[in-house]
Amino acid sequence: MTGCHLDSSSPLDDDNKPTLESDWRSFRAKLVAVEKVSKSEDSSSWTDPDTVVDHPPSIPITDKWVHTLHEPEKGCLLIATEKLDGVHIFERTVILLLSMGPIGPSGIILNRPSLMSIKEMRSPILDMAGTFSDRPLFFGGPLEEGLFLASTKRDDNSAGKSGVFEEVMEGLYYGTKESVGCAAEMVKRNVIGAGDLRFFDGYCGWEKEQLNEEIRAGYGTIAASSPNVIGLASVGNVGLWDEILGLLGPRKVW
Repeated sequence: MTGCHLDSSSPLDDDNKPTLESDWRSFRAKLVAVEKVSKSEDSSSWTDPDTVVDHPPSIPITDKWVHTLHEPEKGCLLIATEKLDGVHIFERTVILLLSMGPIGPSGIILNRPSLMSIKEMRSPILDMAGTFSDRPLFFGGPLEEGLFLASTKRDDNSAGKSGVFEEVMEGLYYGTKESVGCAAEMVKRNVIGAGDLRFFDGYCGWEKEQLNEEIRAGYGTIAASSPNVIGLASVGNVGLWDEILGLLGPRKVW
């Protein structure tokens, strides 16, 4: 497959390449935890989550965490508020932002269950020679496109080494119809399993300032989360919206 590197000599295989993004997210979550503790103790001091300090705080955070953000970023969540109740497509949705590209942000809805397989939906773009024909096809959004998420174990960077998948956050990547052939080849060679992929029909997209305007209008709240909150097991989980609200704490998102 053109551009699909499946051997150990991949040009992206750099032992010295820093893997700071996941550590940075956890580091920021610890700072947010410090801020919450400070507020609960009526402290006059306040820690900005975006401020860089020399050492991480000692306050531990749970294995699963979610906290709000001031600005959208790649890999964050967009959580629908009550203002979208009654809007069938977006009511109680949790959207994972895949990209903050120059044209505008894009993402996929995580919590819309699938009732049909790729074969039943007759989606040949995502079905390479029948490799994924029996896999469920989830609803990702109203804009027409085929996308998929790929997950790898913590010590396995197969998706990253392929050279065609985009990392969203630690262990979670996304691909498009252009890279589904590479995914099929990886499954064929037992590099990854078919169960390590989730396929989506459609996606969500915004013009450059449109998402920020919708957030300011109160239609959605943006939040960062630990990888295990939005892993593949969460795809299609209708209870994800409620779970994330619970992790955010007693404060409502609207």
